Amino acid sequence: MPQQSPAQQPPAQQPPARQSPAQPSPARPGKGPTPQQRSAAARARLLAAASELFYAEGVQSVGIERVIEQAGVAKATLYSAFGSKDELVRAYLRARHEATRERLDRELQARYPTARERLVGVFEVQGLSFTDPGFRGCAFVGAKAEARPGGAVDEVADEYRRWLHELFVELAREAGAGDPKGLAQQLVLLYDGAGISAWLDRDPTAETAARAVAAALVDAAIPAGS
Repeated sequence: MPQQSPAQQPPAQQPPARQSPAQPSPARPGKGPTPQQRSAAARARLLAAASELFYAEGVQSVGIERVIEQAGVAKATLYSAFGSKDELVRAYLRARHEATRERLDRELQARYPTARERLVGVFEVQGLSFTDPGFRGCAFVGAKAEARPGGAVDEVADEYRRWLHELFVELAREAGAGDPKGLAQQLVLLYDGAGISAWLDRDPTAETAARAVAAALVDAAIPAGS
């Protein structure tokens, strides 16, 4: 068989070209979480564990070792993320406050077109939590009952209470109440009582009773058609 001339021979295979420096494989994005992402994830696990344990068992009854164990992190991670148990308690209560506020804002806007209806609707939205298997009343009432005066709980509890009073005052004013603060005070008392009754009596229908009383208070304070 005649040999092919060099011009007729197929070109020899070349080794694969190396990747250009612009596409380095060891540092491609998405290969793993950054230190900041790992830190944020650990903080979220700690806060989730604290929220579950503190709400179910109390902020004083639960030690940091329990929280660390449930979160699956090192003790140093807790102190790096929060600094102390007091700061973890504050973060837990602020997260509860934010979740309550967001749920009320969302549900009131979606369900009730007027401020008058929202004044009563607050109690229906509150009642959504009464049927939760783990419902144990207001997190702030429980934490405040255990806390030492002037401690970590007081500051955050005061923030929550100001928000709750302001919510009812603003709704009452928008609905046309002659005495918005007076009506708000009555409704805050009712709100507190509904939560305690639903918890201690294990009775989710406390929401129905509270809503009926709220409607009567609103009707007495705000003339029809306002």
